[in-house]
Amino acid sequence: MRSRKALGMNRYEFRLDISAGQYMDYYRGAVLHVVALSTTGQTVQFPASLLQRFVTAEGIHGHFVLTCDENHKCTGLERVPEAPK
Repeated sequence: MRSRKALGMNRYEFRLDISAGQYMDYYRGAVLHVVALSTTGQTVQFPASLLQRFVTAEGIHGHFVLTCDENHKCTGLERVPEAPK
């Protein structure tokens, strides 16, 4: 099996801590994109709409992986278990 990088895919890991109140700006359309710092120090920007399925009453919290194709188009966003500390 080939790795995602071999297929021209880019993978970005990051943590998000967005309160329910903060997410309301995304929900209302006042903010269209989320900007996060990946675990490798890269700045990652993606459409806020990708987060809708992860919203809880407390907001959005957790470790995520964003995959993008060779044209930097988002192909997936998943919440993943956090590595043990």
